[in-house]
Amino acid sequence: MKALLLEADWDPRPRYAVTEAERSSGKATVASEVWRHPRLEVRAVDDPSPAPDEVVVEVRACGVCGSDTHCYETDADGYILFSGPTRLPCVLGHEYAGRVVAAGRDVKELRVGDLVTAEGMLWCGLCDACRAGHVNQCRRLEMVGFSAPGAFASYIAVRERYCWRIDDIAEAVGDADTACEIAALIEPAGCSYNGMFISAGGFKPGAYCVIYGAGPIGLGAVLMARAGGASLIVVFDVSDARLELARTLGADHVFNSRTLAAQGRRPHEVVREVTRGEGADIQVEAAGAATVTMPEIERCFAPAGKMVYLGRTGQTAPVFLDTLVSGANKIVGARGHAGYGVYPHIIRLVRSGQAPLHKMVTSRFPFDRVLDAIVKSTDRLDGKVMVTF
Repeated sequence: MKALLLEADWDPRPRYAVTEAERSSGKATVASEVWRHPRLEVRAVDDPSPAPDEVVVEVRACGVCGSDTHCYETDADGYILFSGPTRLPCVLGHEYAGRVVAAGRDVKELRVGDLVTAEGMLWCGLCDACRAGHVNQCRRLEMVGFSAPGAFASYIAVRERYCWRIDDIAEAVGDADTACEIAALIEPAGCSYNGMFISAGGFKPGAYCVIYGAGPIGLGAVLMARAGGASLIVVFDVSDARLELARTLGADHVFNSRTLAAQGRRPHEVVREVTRGEGADIQVEAAGAATVTMPEIERCFAPAGKMVYLGRTGQTAPVFLDTLVSGANKIVGARGHAGYGVYPHIIRLVRSGQAPLHKMVTSRFPFDRVLDAIVKSTDRLDGKVMVTF
């Protein structure tokens, strides 16, 4: 089969102390400190065969994630921008859906022909974190498309435990290919759901929500905030195209941060203005620009307000912690989308029409142009770039 393979040179920065575990496994804990001079190429690789507890999925749709973009882009020294755990070479792609074409002998629930999507966080189920229910913090976590084979490929083998049927979506939209495209978006929307409702503990209907970054994660946060009953949603970004998409998906106010700066205004001043001085009950950092956003976020909290950090950059940002004391505010981090009923609950939201994920897709490419899709994602004008098969 054909697959999009990511390769790079193992060349740790002088400042980075490689652990023995990293050296022996070949998996960098912080990819941006180790992997240099990335190369993407469509190659012929062996078709996967299912292990006893696996199914083989014929991929029908796979979204381009910002993390994929960060594996293609580099800093001035040639290191990839993605800062998560990564083992290369690896087939890229983790936001996918398709049809089961083979099943191992121990597969119990799925059948050949089923339409499925799947989690990209491959939790072990046995470590302390997993057994406590924190599967996204698994000690042995593998990540599809970064440390385990990904879905920019004709087929992918995946354990049944990570799969979710999408028959309800297919029934609602009346078309299998459309259902797969929508279901591929559950992964990024799931990151927002997990961050806002699981890690941050959710919010009361009527809450004021502020979102920084209108990429796929931020747009997913808009949909989740609207479905969760937020009465006011404010979005900041530097792309007018993405801001207009955020408005289409349910944002009440959108602001270009660069335009504000040119006017001598700052985001926290705008938030105070549109909330009539009350501030934000929940804030979502999905821009991956914490050094810029945190000084604004800490000035936007309503009393007992929350902030969830979803955009990872590997950078350190200053935080005035007294704000947390005086306002009884909270800052939490979140990774992933697995567990906690995230996937089935988003499937219900899609089926009911409360989460129109399909509106996030603004560019489509056939798989034979997957490299063009990755390049297109670097302009950061799209909601979601989708690759179809």
